[in-house]
Amino acid sequence: MPSLSIKRLSVLALPFAAFSAIAGQVQAQEWTPDGSVEFIAPANPGGGWDTLVRTMSRVIQQEELADENYAAINVPGGGGAVAWAQIARDEGNPQKLFATSPPMILVPLAGASRYDHTDFTPVARLITDYSIVLVDADSDYQTLEDLLNAMEEDPGLSVGGGSAPGSMDHISIAGLASAAGLDAAAVNYIPFSGGGDAMTNLMGGHIEAVITGAGESVGQLGEGSQLRALGVSSEERLGGELAEIPTYKEQGVDYTFDIWRGVMGTPDMPEEAVSYYENLFAEMLETDGWQEARDQLGWLDAYQDSEAFGAFLDDQQALFSNVLSELGLLGE
Repeated sequence: MPSLSIKRLSVLALPFAAFSAIAGQVQAQEWTPDGSVEFIAPANPGGGWDTLVRTMSRVIQQEELADENYAAINVPGGGGAVAWAQIARDEGNPQKLFATSPPMILVPLAGASRYDHTDFTPVARLITDYSIVLVDADSDYQTLEDLLNAMEEDPGLSVGGGSAPGSMDHISIAGLASAAGLDAAAVNYIPFSGGGDAMTNLMGGHIEAVITGAGESVGQLGEGSQLRALGVSSEERLGGELAEIPTYKEQGVDYTFDIWRGVMGTPDMPEEAVSYYENLFAEMLETDGWQEARDQLGWLDAYQDSEAFGAFLDDQQALFSNVLSELGLLGE
């Protein structure tokens, strides 16, 4: 069967290990937000963007890092494209932020958004998450191998995800299928407006499996859960609530998929605002409240400041352009 040439598709550069370099660059900041900051999750509640936004907002408040409220706002639709179109019209607004991850690169490349990462202001990359494969707790699929065998026998088997066709979850499950010897382009991927929607449809019996972010699934797993986790895309097992879930590699599929997550701002956000948020988020990552939440969600810190994050996004665009072309999903 055809397979992608990329056995390991990793979208995460090495985690930023120390904050000493940042400390040397920090300068006294005169600018602070004037009132509440809009913090947009470009999807419905329950997905990876939503989880990041609400976790950050809560930690900033609990740790008393800022006087202002970071108001979580959900703007679903188009795998992020609806929110991006709204944000793009608010040029220069220093008090509007949004969560971002690989769909910021993938959706425009697939031709599903007129706006791409170059239209916005990179603020900071924060963490990496991983993909997780879920089925209903009563499903016949007990292992990842069971599901992959079923997908080979029935290419119409539906796998839902919280991002648009050709975007993050689609690429993640296509890469897994390819690494297992299946036809990546034949995966029957069903898009939903966020991982929460995908999991709801799985529990409702509308699809056979879900591929989503491991962090956003934590609240749906555990004793009495309606879902069963078959595997995670990390190199090694995750900690916290996800510690008992085997990796793909443990189950004989040599494939990993890392999901970076970060924050971007409006087009041409003022430099003093970018600097303020860079320093705020770097400080947040060092708090007990953040580290507790991060460990519970199975995230790893992967901080980059605005300049480094912008260069990283450019590299991601080049990488995923090749991947989408190989899958026949690159837009015109």
